[in-house]
Amino acid sequence: MEIKEAYLKESSLGLWEKYLTLWIAICIVVGLLVGRFLPEFGEFMDSLKFAQLSIPIGVLLFFMMYPTVVGIRFSDIKQAARNPKPLLVTIIANWVIAPIIMTVLANTFLAGNPQYIAGVILLGLSPCTAMVMWWMFLAKGDMAQGLINTAINALLMLILYAPLAGLYLGVSSIPVPWDLIAFSVLAFIALPVASGALSRRLVIGKKGEEWFKNVYQPAVGKISIVALLTTLIVLFSFAGQTILNEPLLVAYLAAPNLLHYAIMIAWTYPLGYFLGWKYETAIDTTIIGSSSHFEVAIAVAITLYGVGSGAALATVIGPLMEVPLMLSIVKLGLRTRKYFPRKKPST
Repeated sequence: MEIKEAYLKESSLGLWEKYLTLWIAICIVVGLLVGRFLPEFGEFMDSLKFAQLSIPIGVLLFFMMYPTVVGIRFSDIKQAARNPKPLLVTIIANWVIAPIIMTVLANTFLAGNPQYIAGVILLGLSPCTAMVMWWMFLAKGDMAQGLINTAINALLMLILYAPLAGLYLGVSSIPVPWDLIAFSVLAFIALPVASGALSRRLVIGKKGEEWFKNVYQPAVGKISIVALLTTLIVLFSFAGQTILNEPLLVAYLAAPNLLHYAIMIAWTYPLGYFLGWKYETAIDTTIIGSSSHFEVAIAVAITLYGVGSGAALATVIGPLMEVPLMLSIVKLGLRTRKYFPRKKPST
């Protein structure tokens, strides 16, 4: 009986993973069509904000985050904290290498368009703190290690974002959306982790660990997938008109972003392999080092250049390219994880 249940669980998971690309593609198309033919929907969703953060996106991201952290044990976090090397790599990737690469690419591809350049650079300076946990969960990464790395990089935004933005943009007095960053850390890290730890303790205490793993986690996992697909519809509805009406402009702005992602992936993933890391650690580092926190970039771009500026447009378009790219990283990781960790030559 237990073997049969395990088989059914694995088959169900495989079905979702097998067709996830299709579900994502459908939801992206639906979001674009909604944004194109019902622009009022996107405008209304975008108007619902608290501390410059979209309330609908924030709620949906919480339901994406919660299932990814509910299974993390405190002992796993303590164990992950004893391994600082992956954290160091993500810090170097996000705050040293990524800004330089994005600045070079932006000035190369978008030469003569200073506002577009500024928007793309602002994206390159914003490490992701929200959806990144879901991609690590989908790629079967080390969630405890990923949580630590994500949280530390989010907190570093409070210190590093303004001086680095001023350096690469050549603008003084960069406005840092402190409330947005603080609320993001609270909503996307502190709240899901606290809720996950509390509910994990209560459910296991009442129903037992076996019921928690076999019934509760699969149930909330389905909620996570629904939240992801709904997020994509809402997110793409924001820019549906622009994407469908001006596809060449979108491709123009997407080029440096896509190349930036590709370069970051090309060195972070192999680095984990050559350092002898296990797959779960290597894929975490790659996902965190190549993603972006678009809410912060959008807020700063609007404050500096205005709502209808080219900089604001660039920060809106860029993240939309990240969704299919992150999905491709997940697939790459799952296909190549059998090669980790690297076997050292025997002496």
